[in-house]
Amino acid sequence: MLCRRHGWGLAGLALLAAAAFCSALLIGSAGLRPERALQTLLGGGDDFSRLIIWTVRLPRATAAFAVGALLALAGVLLQALFRNPLADPLVLGVSGGAAVGALAGMLAGASFLALHWYATAGGAAIGMLVLLLGRGGGATRLLLCGVVFASACGALITVMLTLADNGHLRGMVFWLAGDLSWAQRPGLELLAAAIALVVAAIGGRWLNVLGAGELRSAAVGLPTGGARLVVFILSAALTALAVIGGGMIGFVGLVAPHLVRLGFGTSDHRVVAPAAALSGGVLLCLADLLSRTVAAPRELPVGAIMALIGAPVFIVLLRRQTR
Repeated sequence: MLCRRHGWGLAGLALLAAAAFCSALLIGSAGLRPERALQTLLGGGDDFSRLIIWTVRLPRATAAFAVGALLALAGVLLQALFRNPLADPLVLGVSGGAAVGALAGMLAGASFLALHWYATAGGAAIGMLVLLLGRGGGATRLLLCGVVFASACGALITVMLTLADNGHLRGMVFWLAGDLSWAQRPGLELLAAAIALVVAAIGGRWLNVLGAGELRSAAVGLPTGGARLVVFILSAALTALAVIGGGMIGFVGLVAPHLVRLGFGTSDHRVVAPAAALSGGVLLCLADLLSRTVAAPRELPVGAIMALIGAPVFIVLLRRQTR
């Protein structure tokens, strides 16, 4: 059973998530004052206000929250799978593999639905290689393998961009840097995040066992090989959906779970999974809000904003892990 303190913490995070989501709807660079935006949300406003709120800001805020939740959940799963607190879809090259797969599908003229399969296959392939080559070498070897494969994926992405049509090149570059401006129907990412959250919360006890090591898993009768494969495929699929929805946005899967563990004082995945999903959604909503307003009317890539936040945090965590 979860203690009352964790329940209050989750309730507080839910309120914070609602506040961040409302801020993304009320604040922007279109010259629409917050009180006028609030009036539009309550059913009033003119045609211009309704266009900005319902057609532009609402889909984008929903996409930001959904992608952030997906990346945070993928980070939780990868950290339990590798038993390493520094595991992250971007650091381990899973995001790069998903981006390579998605770009390959775009160049091949695949449909939007098929792009998800291309991205999932790319992310799973890179993650499997990192898992196999980094096994038994500790955090250092794992991170080195991830950095190598992430660099290789970056080189492949560069080659694909040079082969792309000039008419689509600019959009691809902005998408890779982290771009939520094109999001019109983020319902798929939001639905996937909700399903993954339910699965992770229900399977939180088994994630605890998996993260404790193979001997503990065998002692309680958990089929380690099958469980690791399921967790691995699920994390790759979540990363692929996040990459397609918002491009290569890093550090959400690293920062959100650690903030939750520090704030809640627990590593129980029954608490960490839902709390990290809410925290990831809050982080990306706020990062997207900054990307739209800091240099308005110009728009900054949300992936760059998250990198500026996440890189220092990653360095601090790496130093702590080394000690």
